[in-house]
Amino acid sequence: MSKKREILFNAFDMNCVVHQSPGLWRHPDDKASTYNTIGYWTHLAKVLEKGKFDGLFIADVLGTYDVFNGTNESPLRSGAQAPVNDPMMLVSAMAAVTENLGFGVTAGTAYEHPYAFARRLATLDHLTNGRVGWNVVTGYLPSAARNMGQEDQMEHDERYNHADEYLEVVYKLLEGSWEDDAVQNNKETGIYTDPAKVHNIEHEGKYFKVPGIAITEPSTQRTPVIYQAGASSRGIKFASENAEAVFVTSPTREILKATVTKIRDAVEAAGRDRYDVKIFAMQTIITDETSEKAQAKYEDYKSYADVEGAQVLISGWMGIDLSELNPDEPLGANLKSNAIQSTVETFQKASGDDGNPWTIRQLAEWVGVGGFGPITVGSGAEVAEKLIDWVDYTDVDGFNLAYAVTPATFEDVVEYVVPELQARGAYKTEYADGSLRNKLFAAGDRVKETHRAAKYKIGNRLAAQA
Repeated sequence: MSKKREILFNAFDMNCVVHQSPGLWRHPDDKASTYNTIGYWTHLAKVLEKGKFDGLFIADVLGTYDVFNGTNESPLRSGAQAPVNDPMMLVSAMAAVTENLGFGVTAGTAYEHPYAFARRLATLDHLTNGRVGWNVVTGYLPSAARNMGQEDQMEHDERYNHADEYLEVVYKLLEGSWEDDAVQNNKETGIYTDPAKVHNIEHEGKYFKVPGIAITEPSTQRTPVIYQAGASSRGIKFASENAEAVFVTSPTREILKATVTKIRDAVEAAGRDRYDVKIFAMQTIITDETSEKAQAKYEDYKSYADVEGAQVLISGWMGIDLSELNPDEPLGANLKSNAIQSTVETFQKASGDDGNPWTIRQLAEWVGVGGFGPITVGSGAEVAEKLIDWVDYTDVDGFNLAYAVTPATFEDVVEYVVPELQARGAYKTEYADGSLRNKLFAAGDRVKETHRAAKYKIGNRLAAQA
């Protein structure tokens, strides 16, 4: 059998009770309520490494989903991403019990200064020996803005302009301050770090002024792998210059194919190879020994879905209060959003098998199990064949796997789907060596010279000054 394209897997989770499947926390197999224990996360990390997952992608928000009905009542009652804890705190514990699993950690650019944040990134990259990625988000919940002393978020495109400069500061600190051999650690001379090899970044922009040096020495990757999830026009432009991995959500193969092509074209237009970005499509897999058992499992999960909790999440993602709309009507075509614009576009395109646009109620029922990505139900062999088909048809690199119940959904994928993909030559049997970046691209630990961060590398900067 000829070797197929290797499919990449990320597990999609969040440091909370309800991530993408409102109501499923009540299922007897679900352990999400133990999210606030180290044991939950170390067990999950070991499960994922056993299944040769490329990474665990940890989502995050800094506010509540109070768009629905304008209060916190529904998100709190349903547990819809509330309460939620910090994702970065989890990584060290999981890294200690694994050797290869990567960690994509979500952190926003709106409310933390890049100088302090760059140190946190570098610290995790040191402690994991280069297995960290940063999922860059600009924020979309008004509640977070209010609680950080603002009236509301910046306008959608302005948030990306702000993020562009934020990343510039981070790149300058992590790539352009310390030379590779700045740390001498020389007990004979008494010099730990050579001051001549550490440089001020002298950044002064519209949003930030950072004149001095980074306070961390270079880590394995220097800049962790950059993840990004925006698929709006402005989000794609941002991704084309910065992202090394992009997460997208498309309800059909056809929409996904068009999105992947648009992203790869933008990356190429930015002067990079069109495959310098790994694209992950969201997917929820319900699987078992047989198709019949998988279908029965899915029907069982659906019986626990919380439609109100789903509407809470959808309202937050879109920035539109669904409680004010008729649940038995489709979304209108002229809705304006200052939240995740690509989500609005995706939901407006969603339709049933009959070709008719889904109503708000149907969307909520769909989101109830696995969130707003497609659901694949079947035996391990059936799921493997479908995933291979999606990769072949859409040119996507892999899948960001949400769960119905945790960790059982991931354990099922490892037990039933991974061996079938491996048997078809479409999934790794061993991890590659090195950092997360090298595992993904087999091109070393540091950013490629065509990446935006490369122009801030200390070697390039010193050469330009010579």
